[in-house]
Order: sequence, then structure tokens, then C-alpha cells
Amino acid sequence: MNAFLLQYLPIVIFVGIALVIGVGFMVASWALAPSNPDAEKLSAYECGFNAFDDARMKFDVRFYLVSILFIIFDLEVAFLFPWAVSMFDLARPEMVFAFWSMMAFLGVLTVGFIYEWKKGALEWQ
Repeated sequence: MNAFLLQYLPIVIFVGIALVIGVGFMVASWALAPSNPDAEKLSAYECGFNAFDDARMKFDVRFYLVSILFIIFDLEVAFLFPWAVSMFDLARPEMVFAFWSMMAFLGVLTVGFIYEWKKGALEWQ
């Protein structure tokens, strides 16, 4: 049993070192970082309302639209990067299907982008 548990010793050492480094950085930032609160630093940031206000207050639905659009185009990039990296492998004749399937994917996203543009979801007034 000891020989079996000895195989996990590098993992335990790695987790221990990670915990020490993580806690060390948190303590160092708490001890060394300047605490200089300012009214501008404590003001609303990007979301348009105060961060420490009522959680059930109403705010504009455009924030949801922007976040949904971000997720859509973030997923597009997440699929596009691996495809672009393996593009040299797609030069073979049997990989033509991979090329056209990505073009169909980009076409669907382009149609969605044009639809959002025409609906005015990208206008911020």
C-alpha cells in the first residue's frame, strides 16, 4: 500500500507548492498593495449601475444583448482558431469537407450578425 501511495507523492508536492504560492501572493498583495479608496474608484464600472446596490433593480436589456452577442462571437473564435491552425492539413483532397463545413458555419454566423445589425441590436443610444 505504501508503494502505491508513494506514486502520488509528486502530485501532493505539486498541490502543496501551488497552495503556498497562491496564499503567498494573496498575503503579499494584501500587505504590500496601497489602499487608496477614491470616489472615482468606487463608482459604477461598465455595467451602468452601482455594484453595491439592490440586486433586484431594473436595468437596460441591452446589457444582456451585448453579452449574448459576445458569447456568440467568442464561440466563433473558439472554433475558428483550431481550424485555422490545422489549415495546412486541409490541403489534402479528402479534407475539402472540413473546409466547406467551416464556411457553412461562418455563413450561419454571418447571417446572424446581419440579422442583429438590421434589428439594431448593435446600436447604443
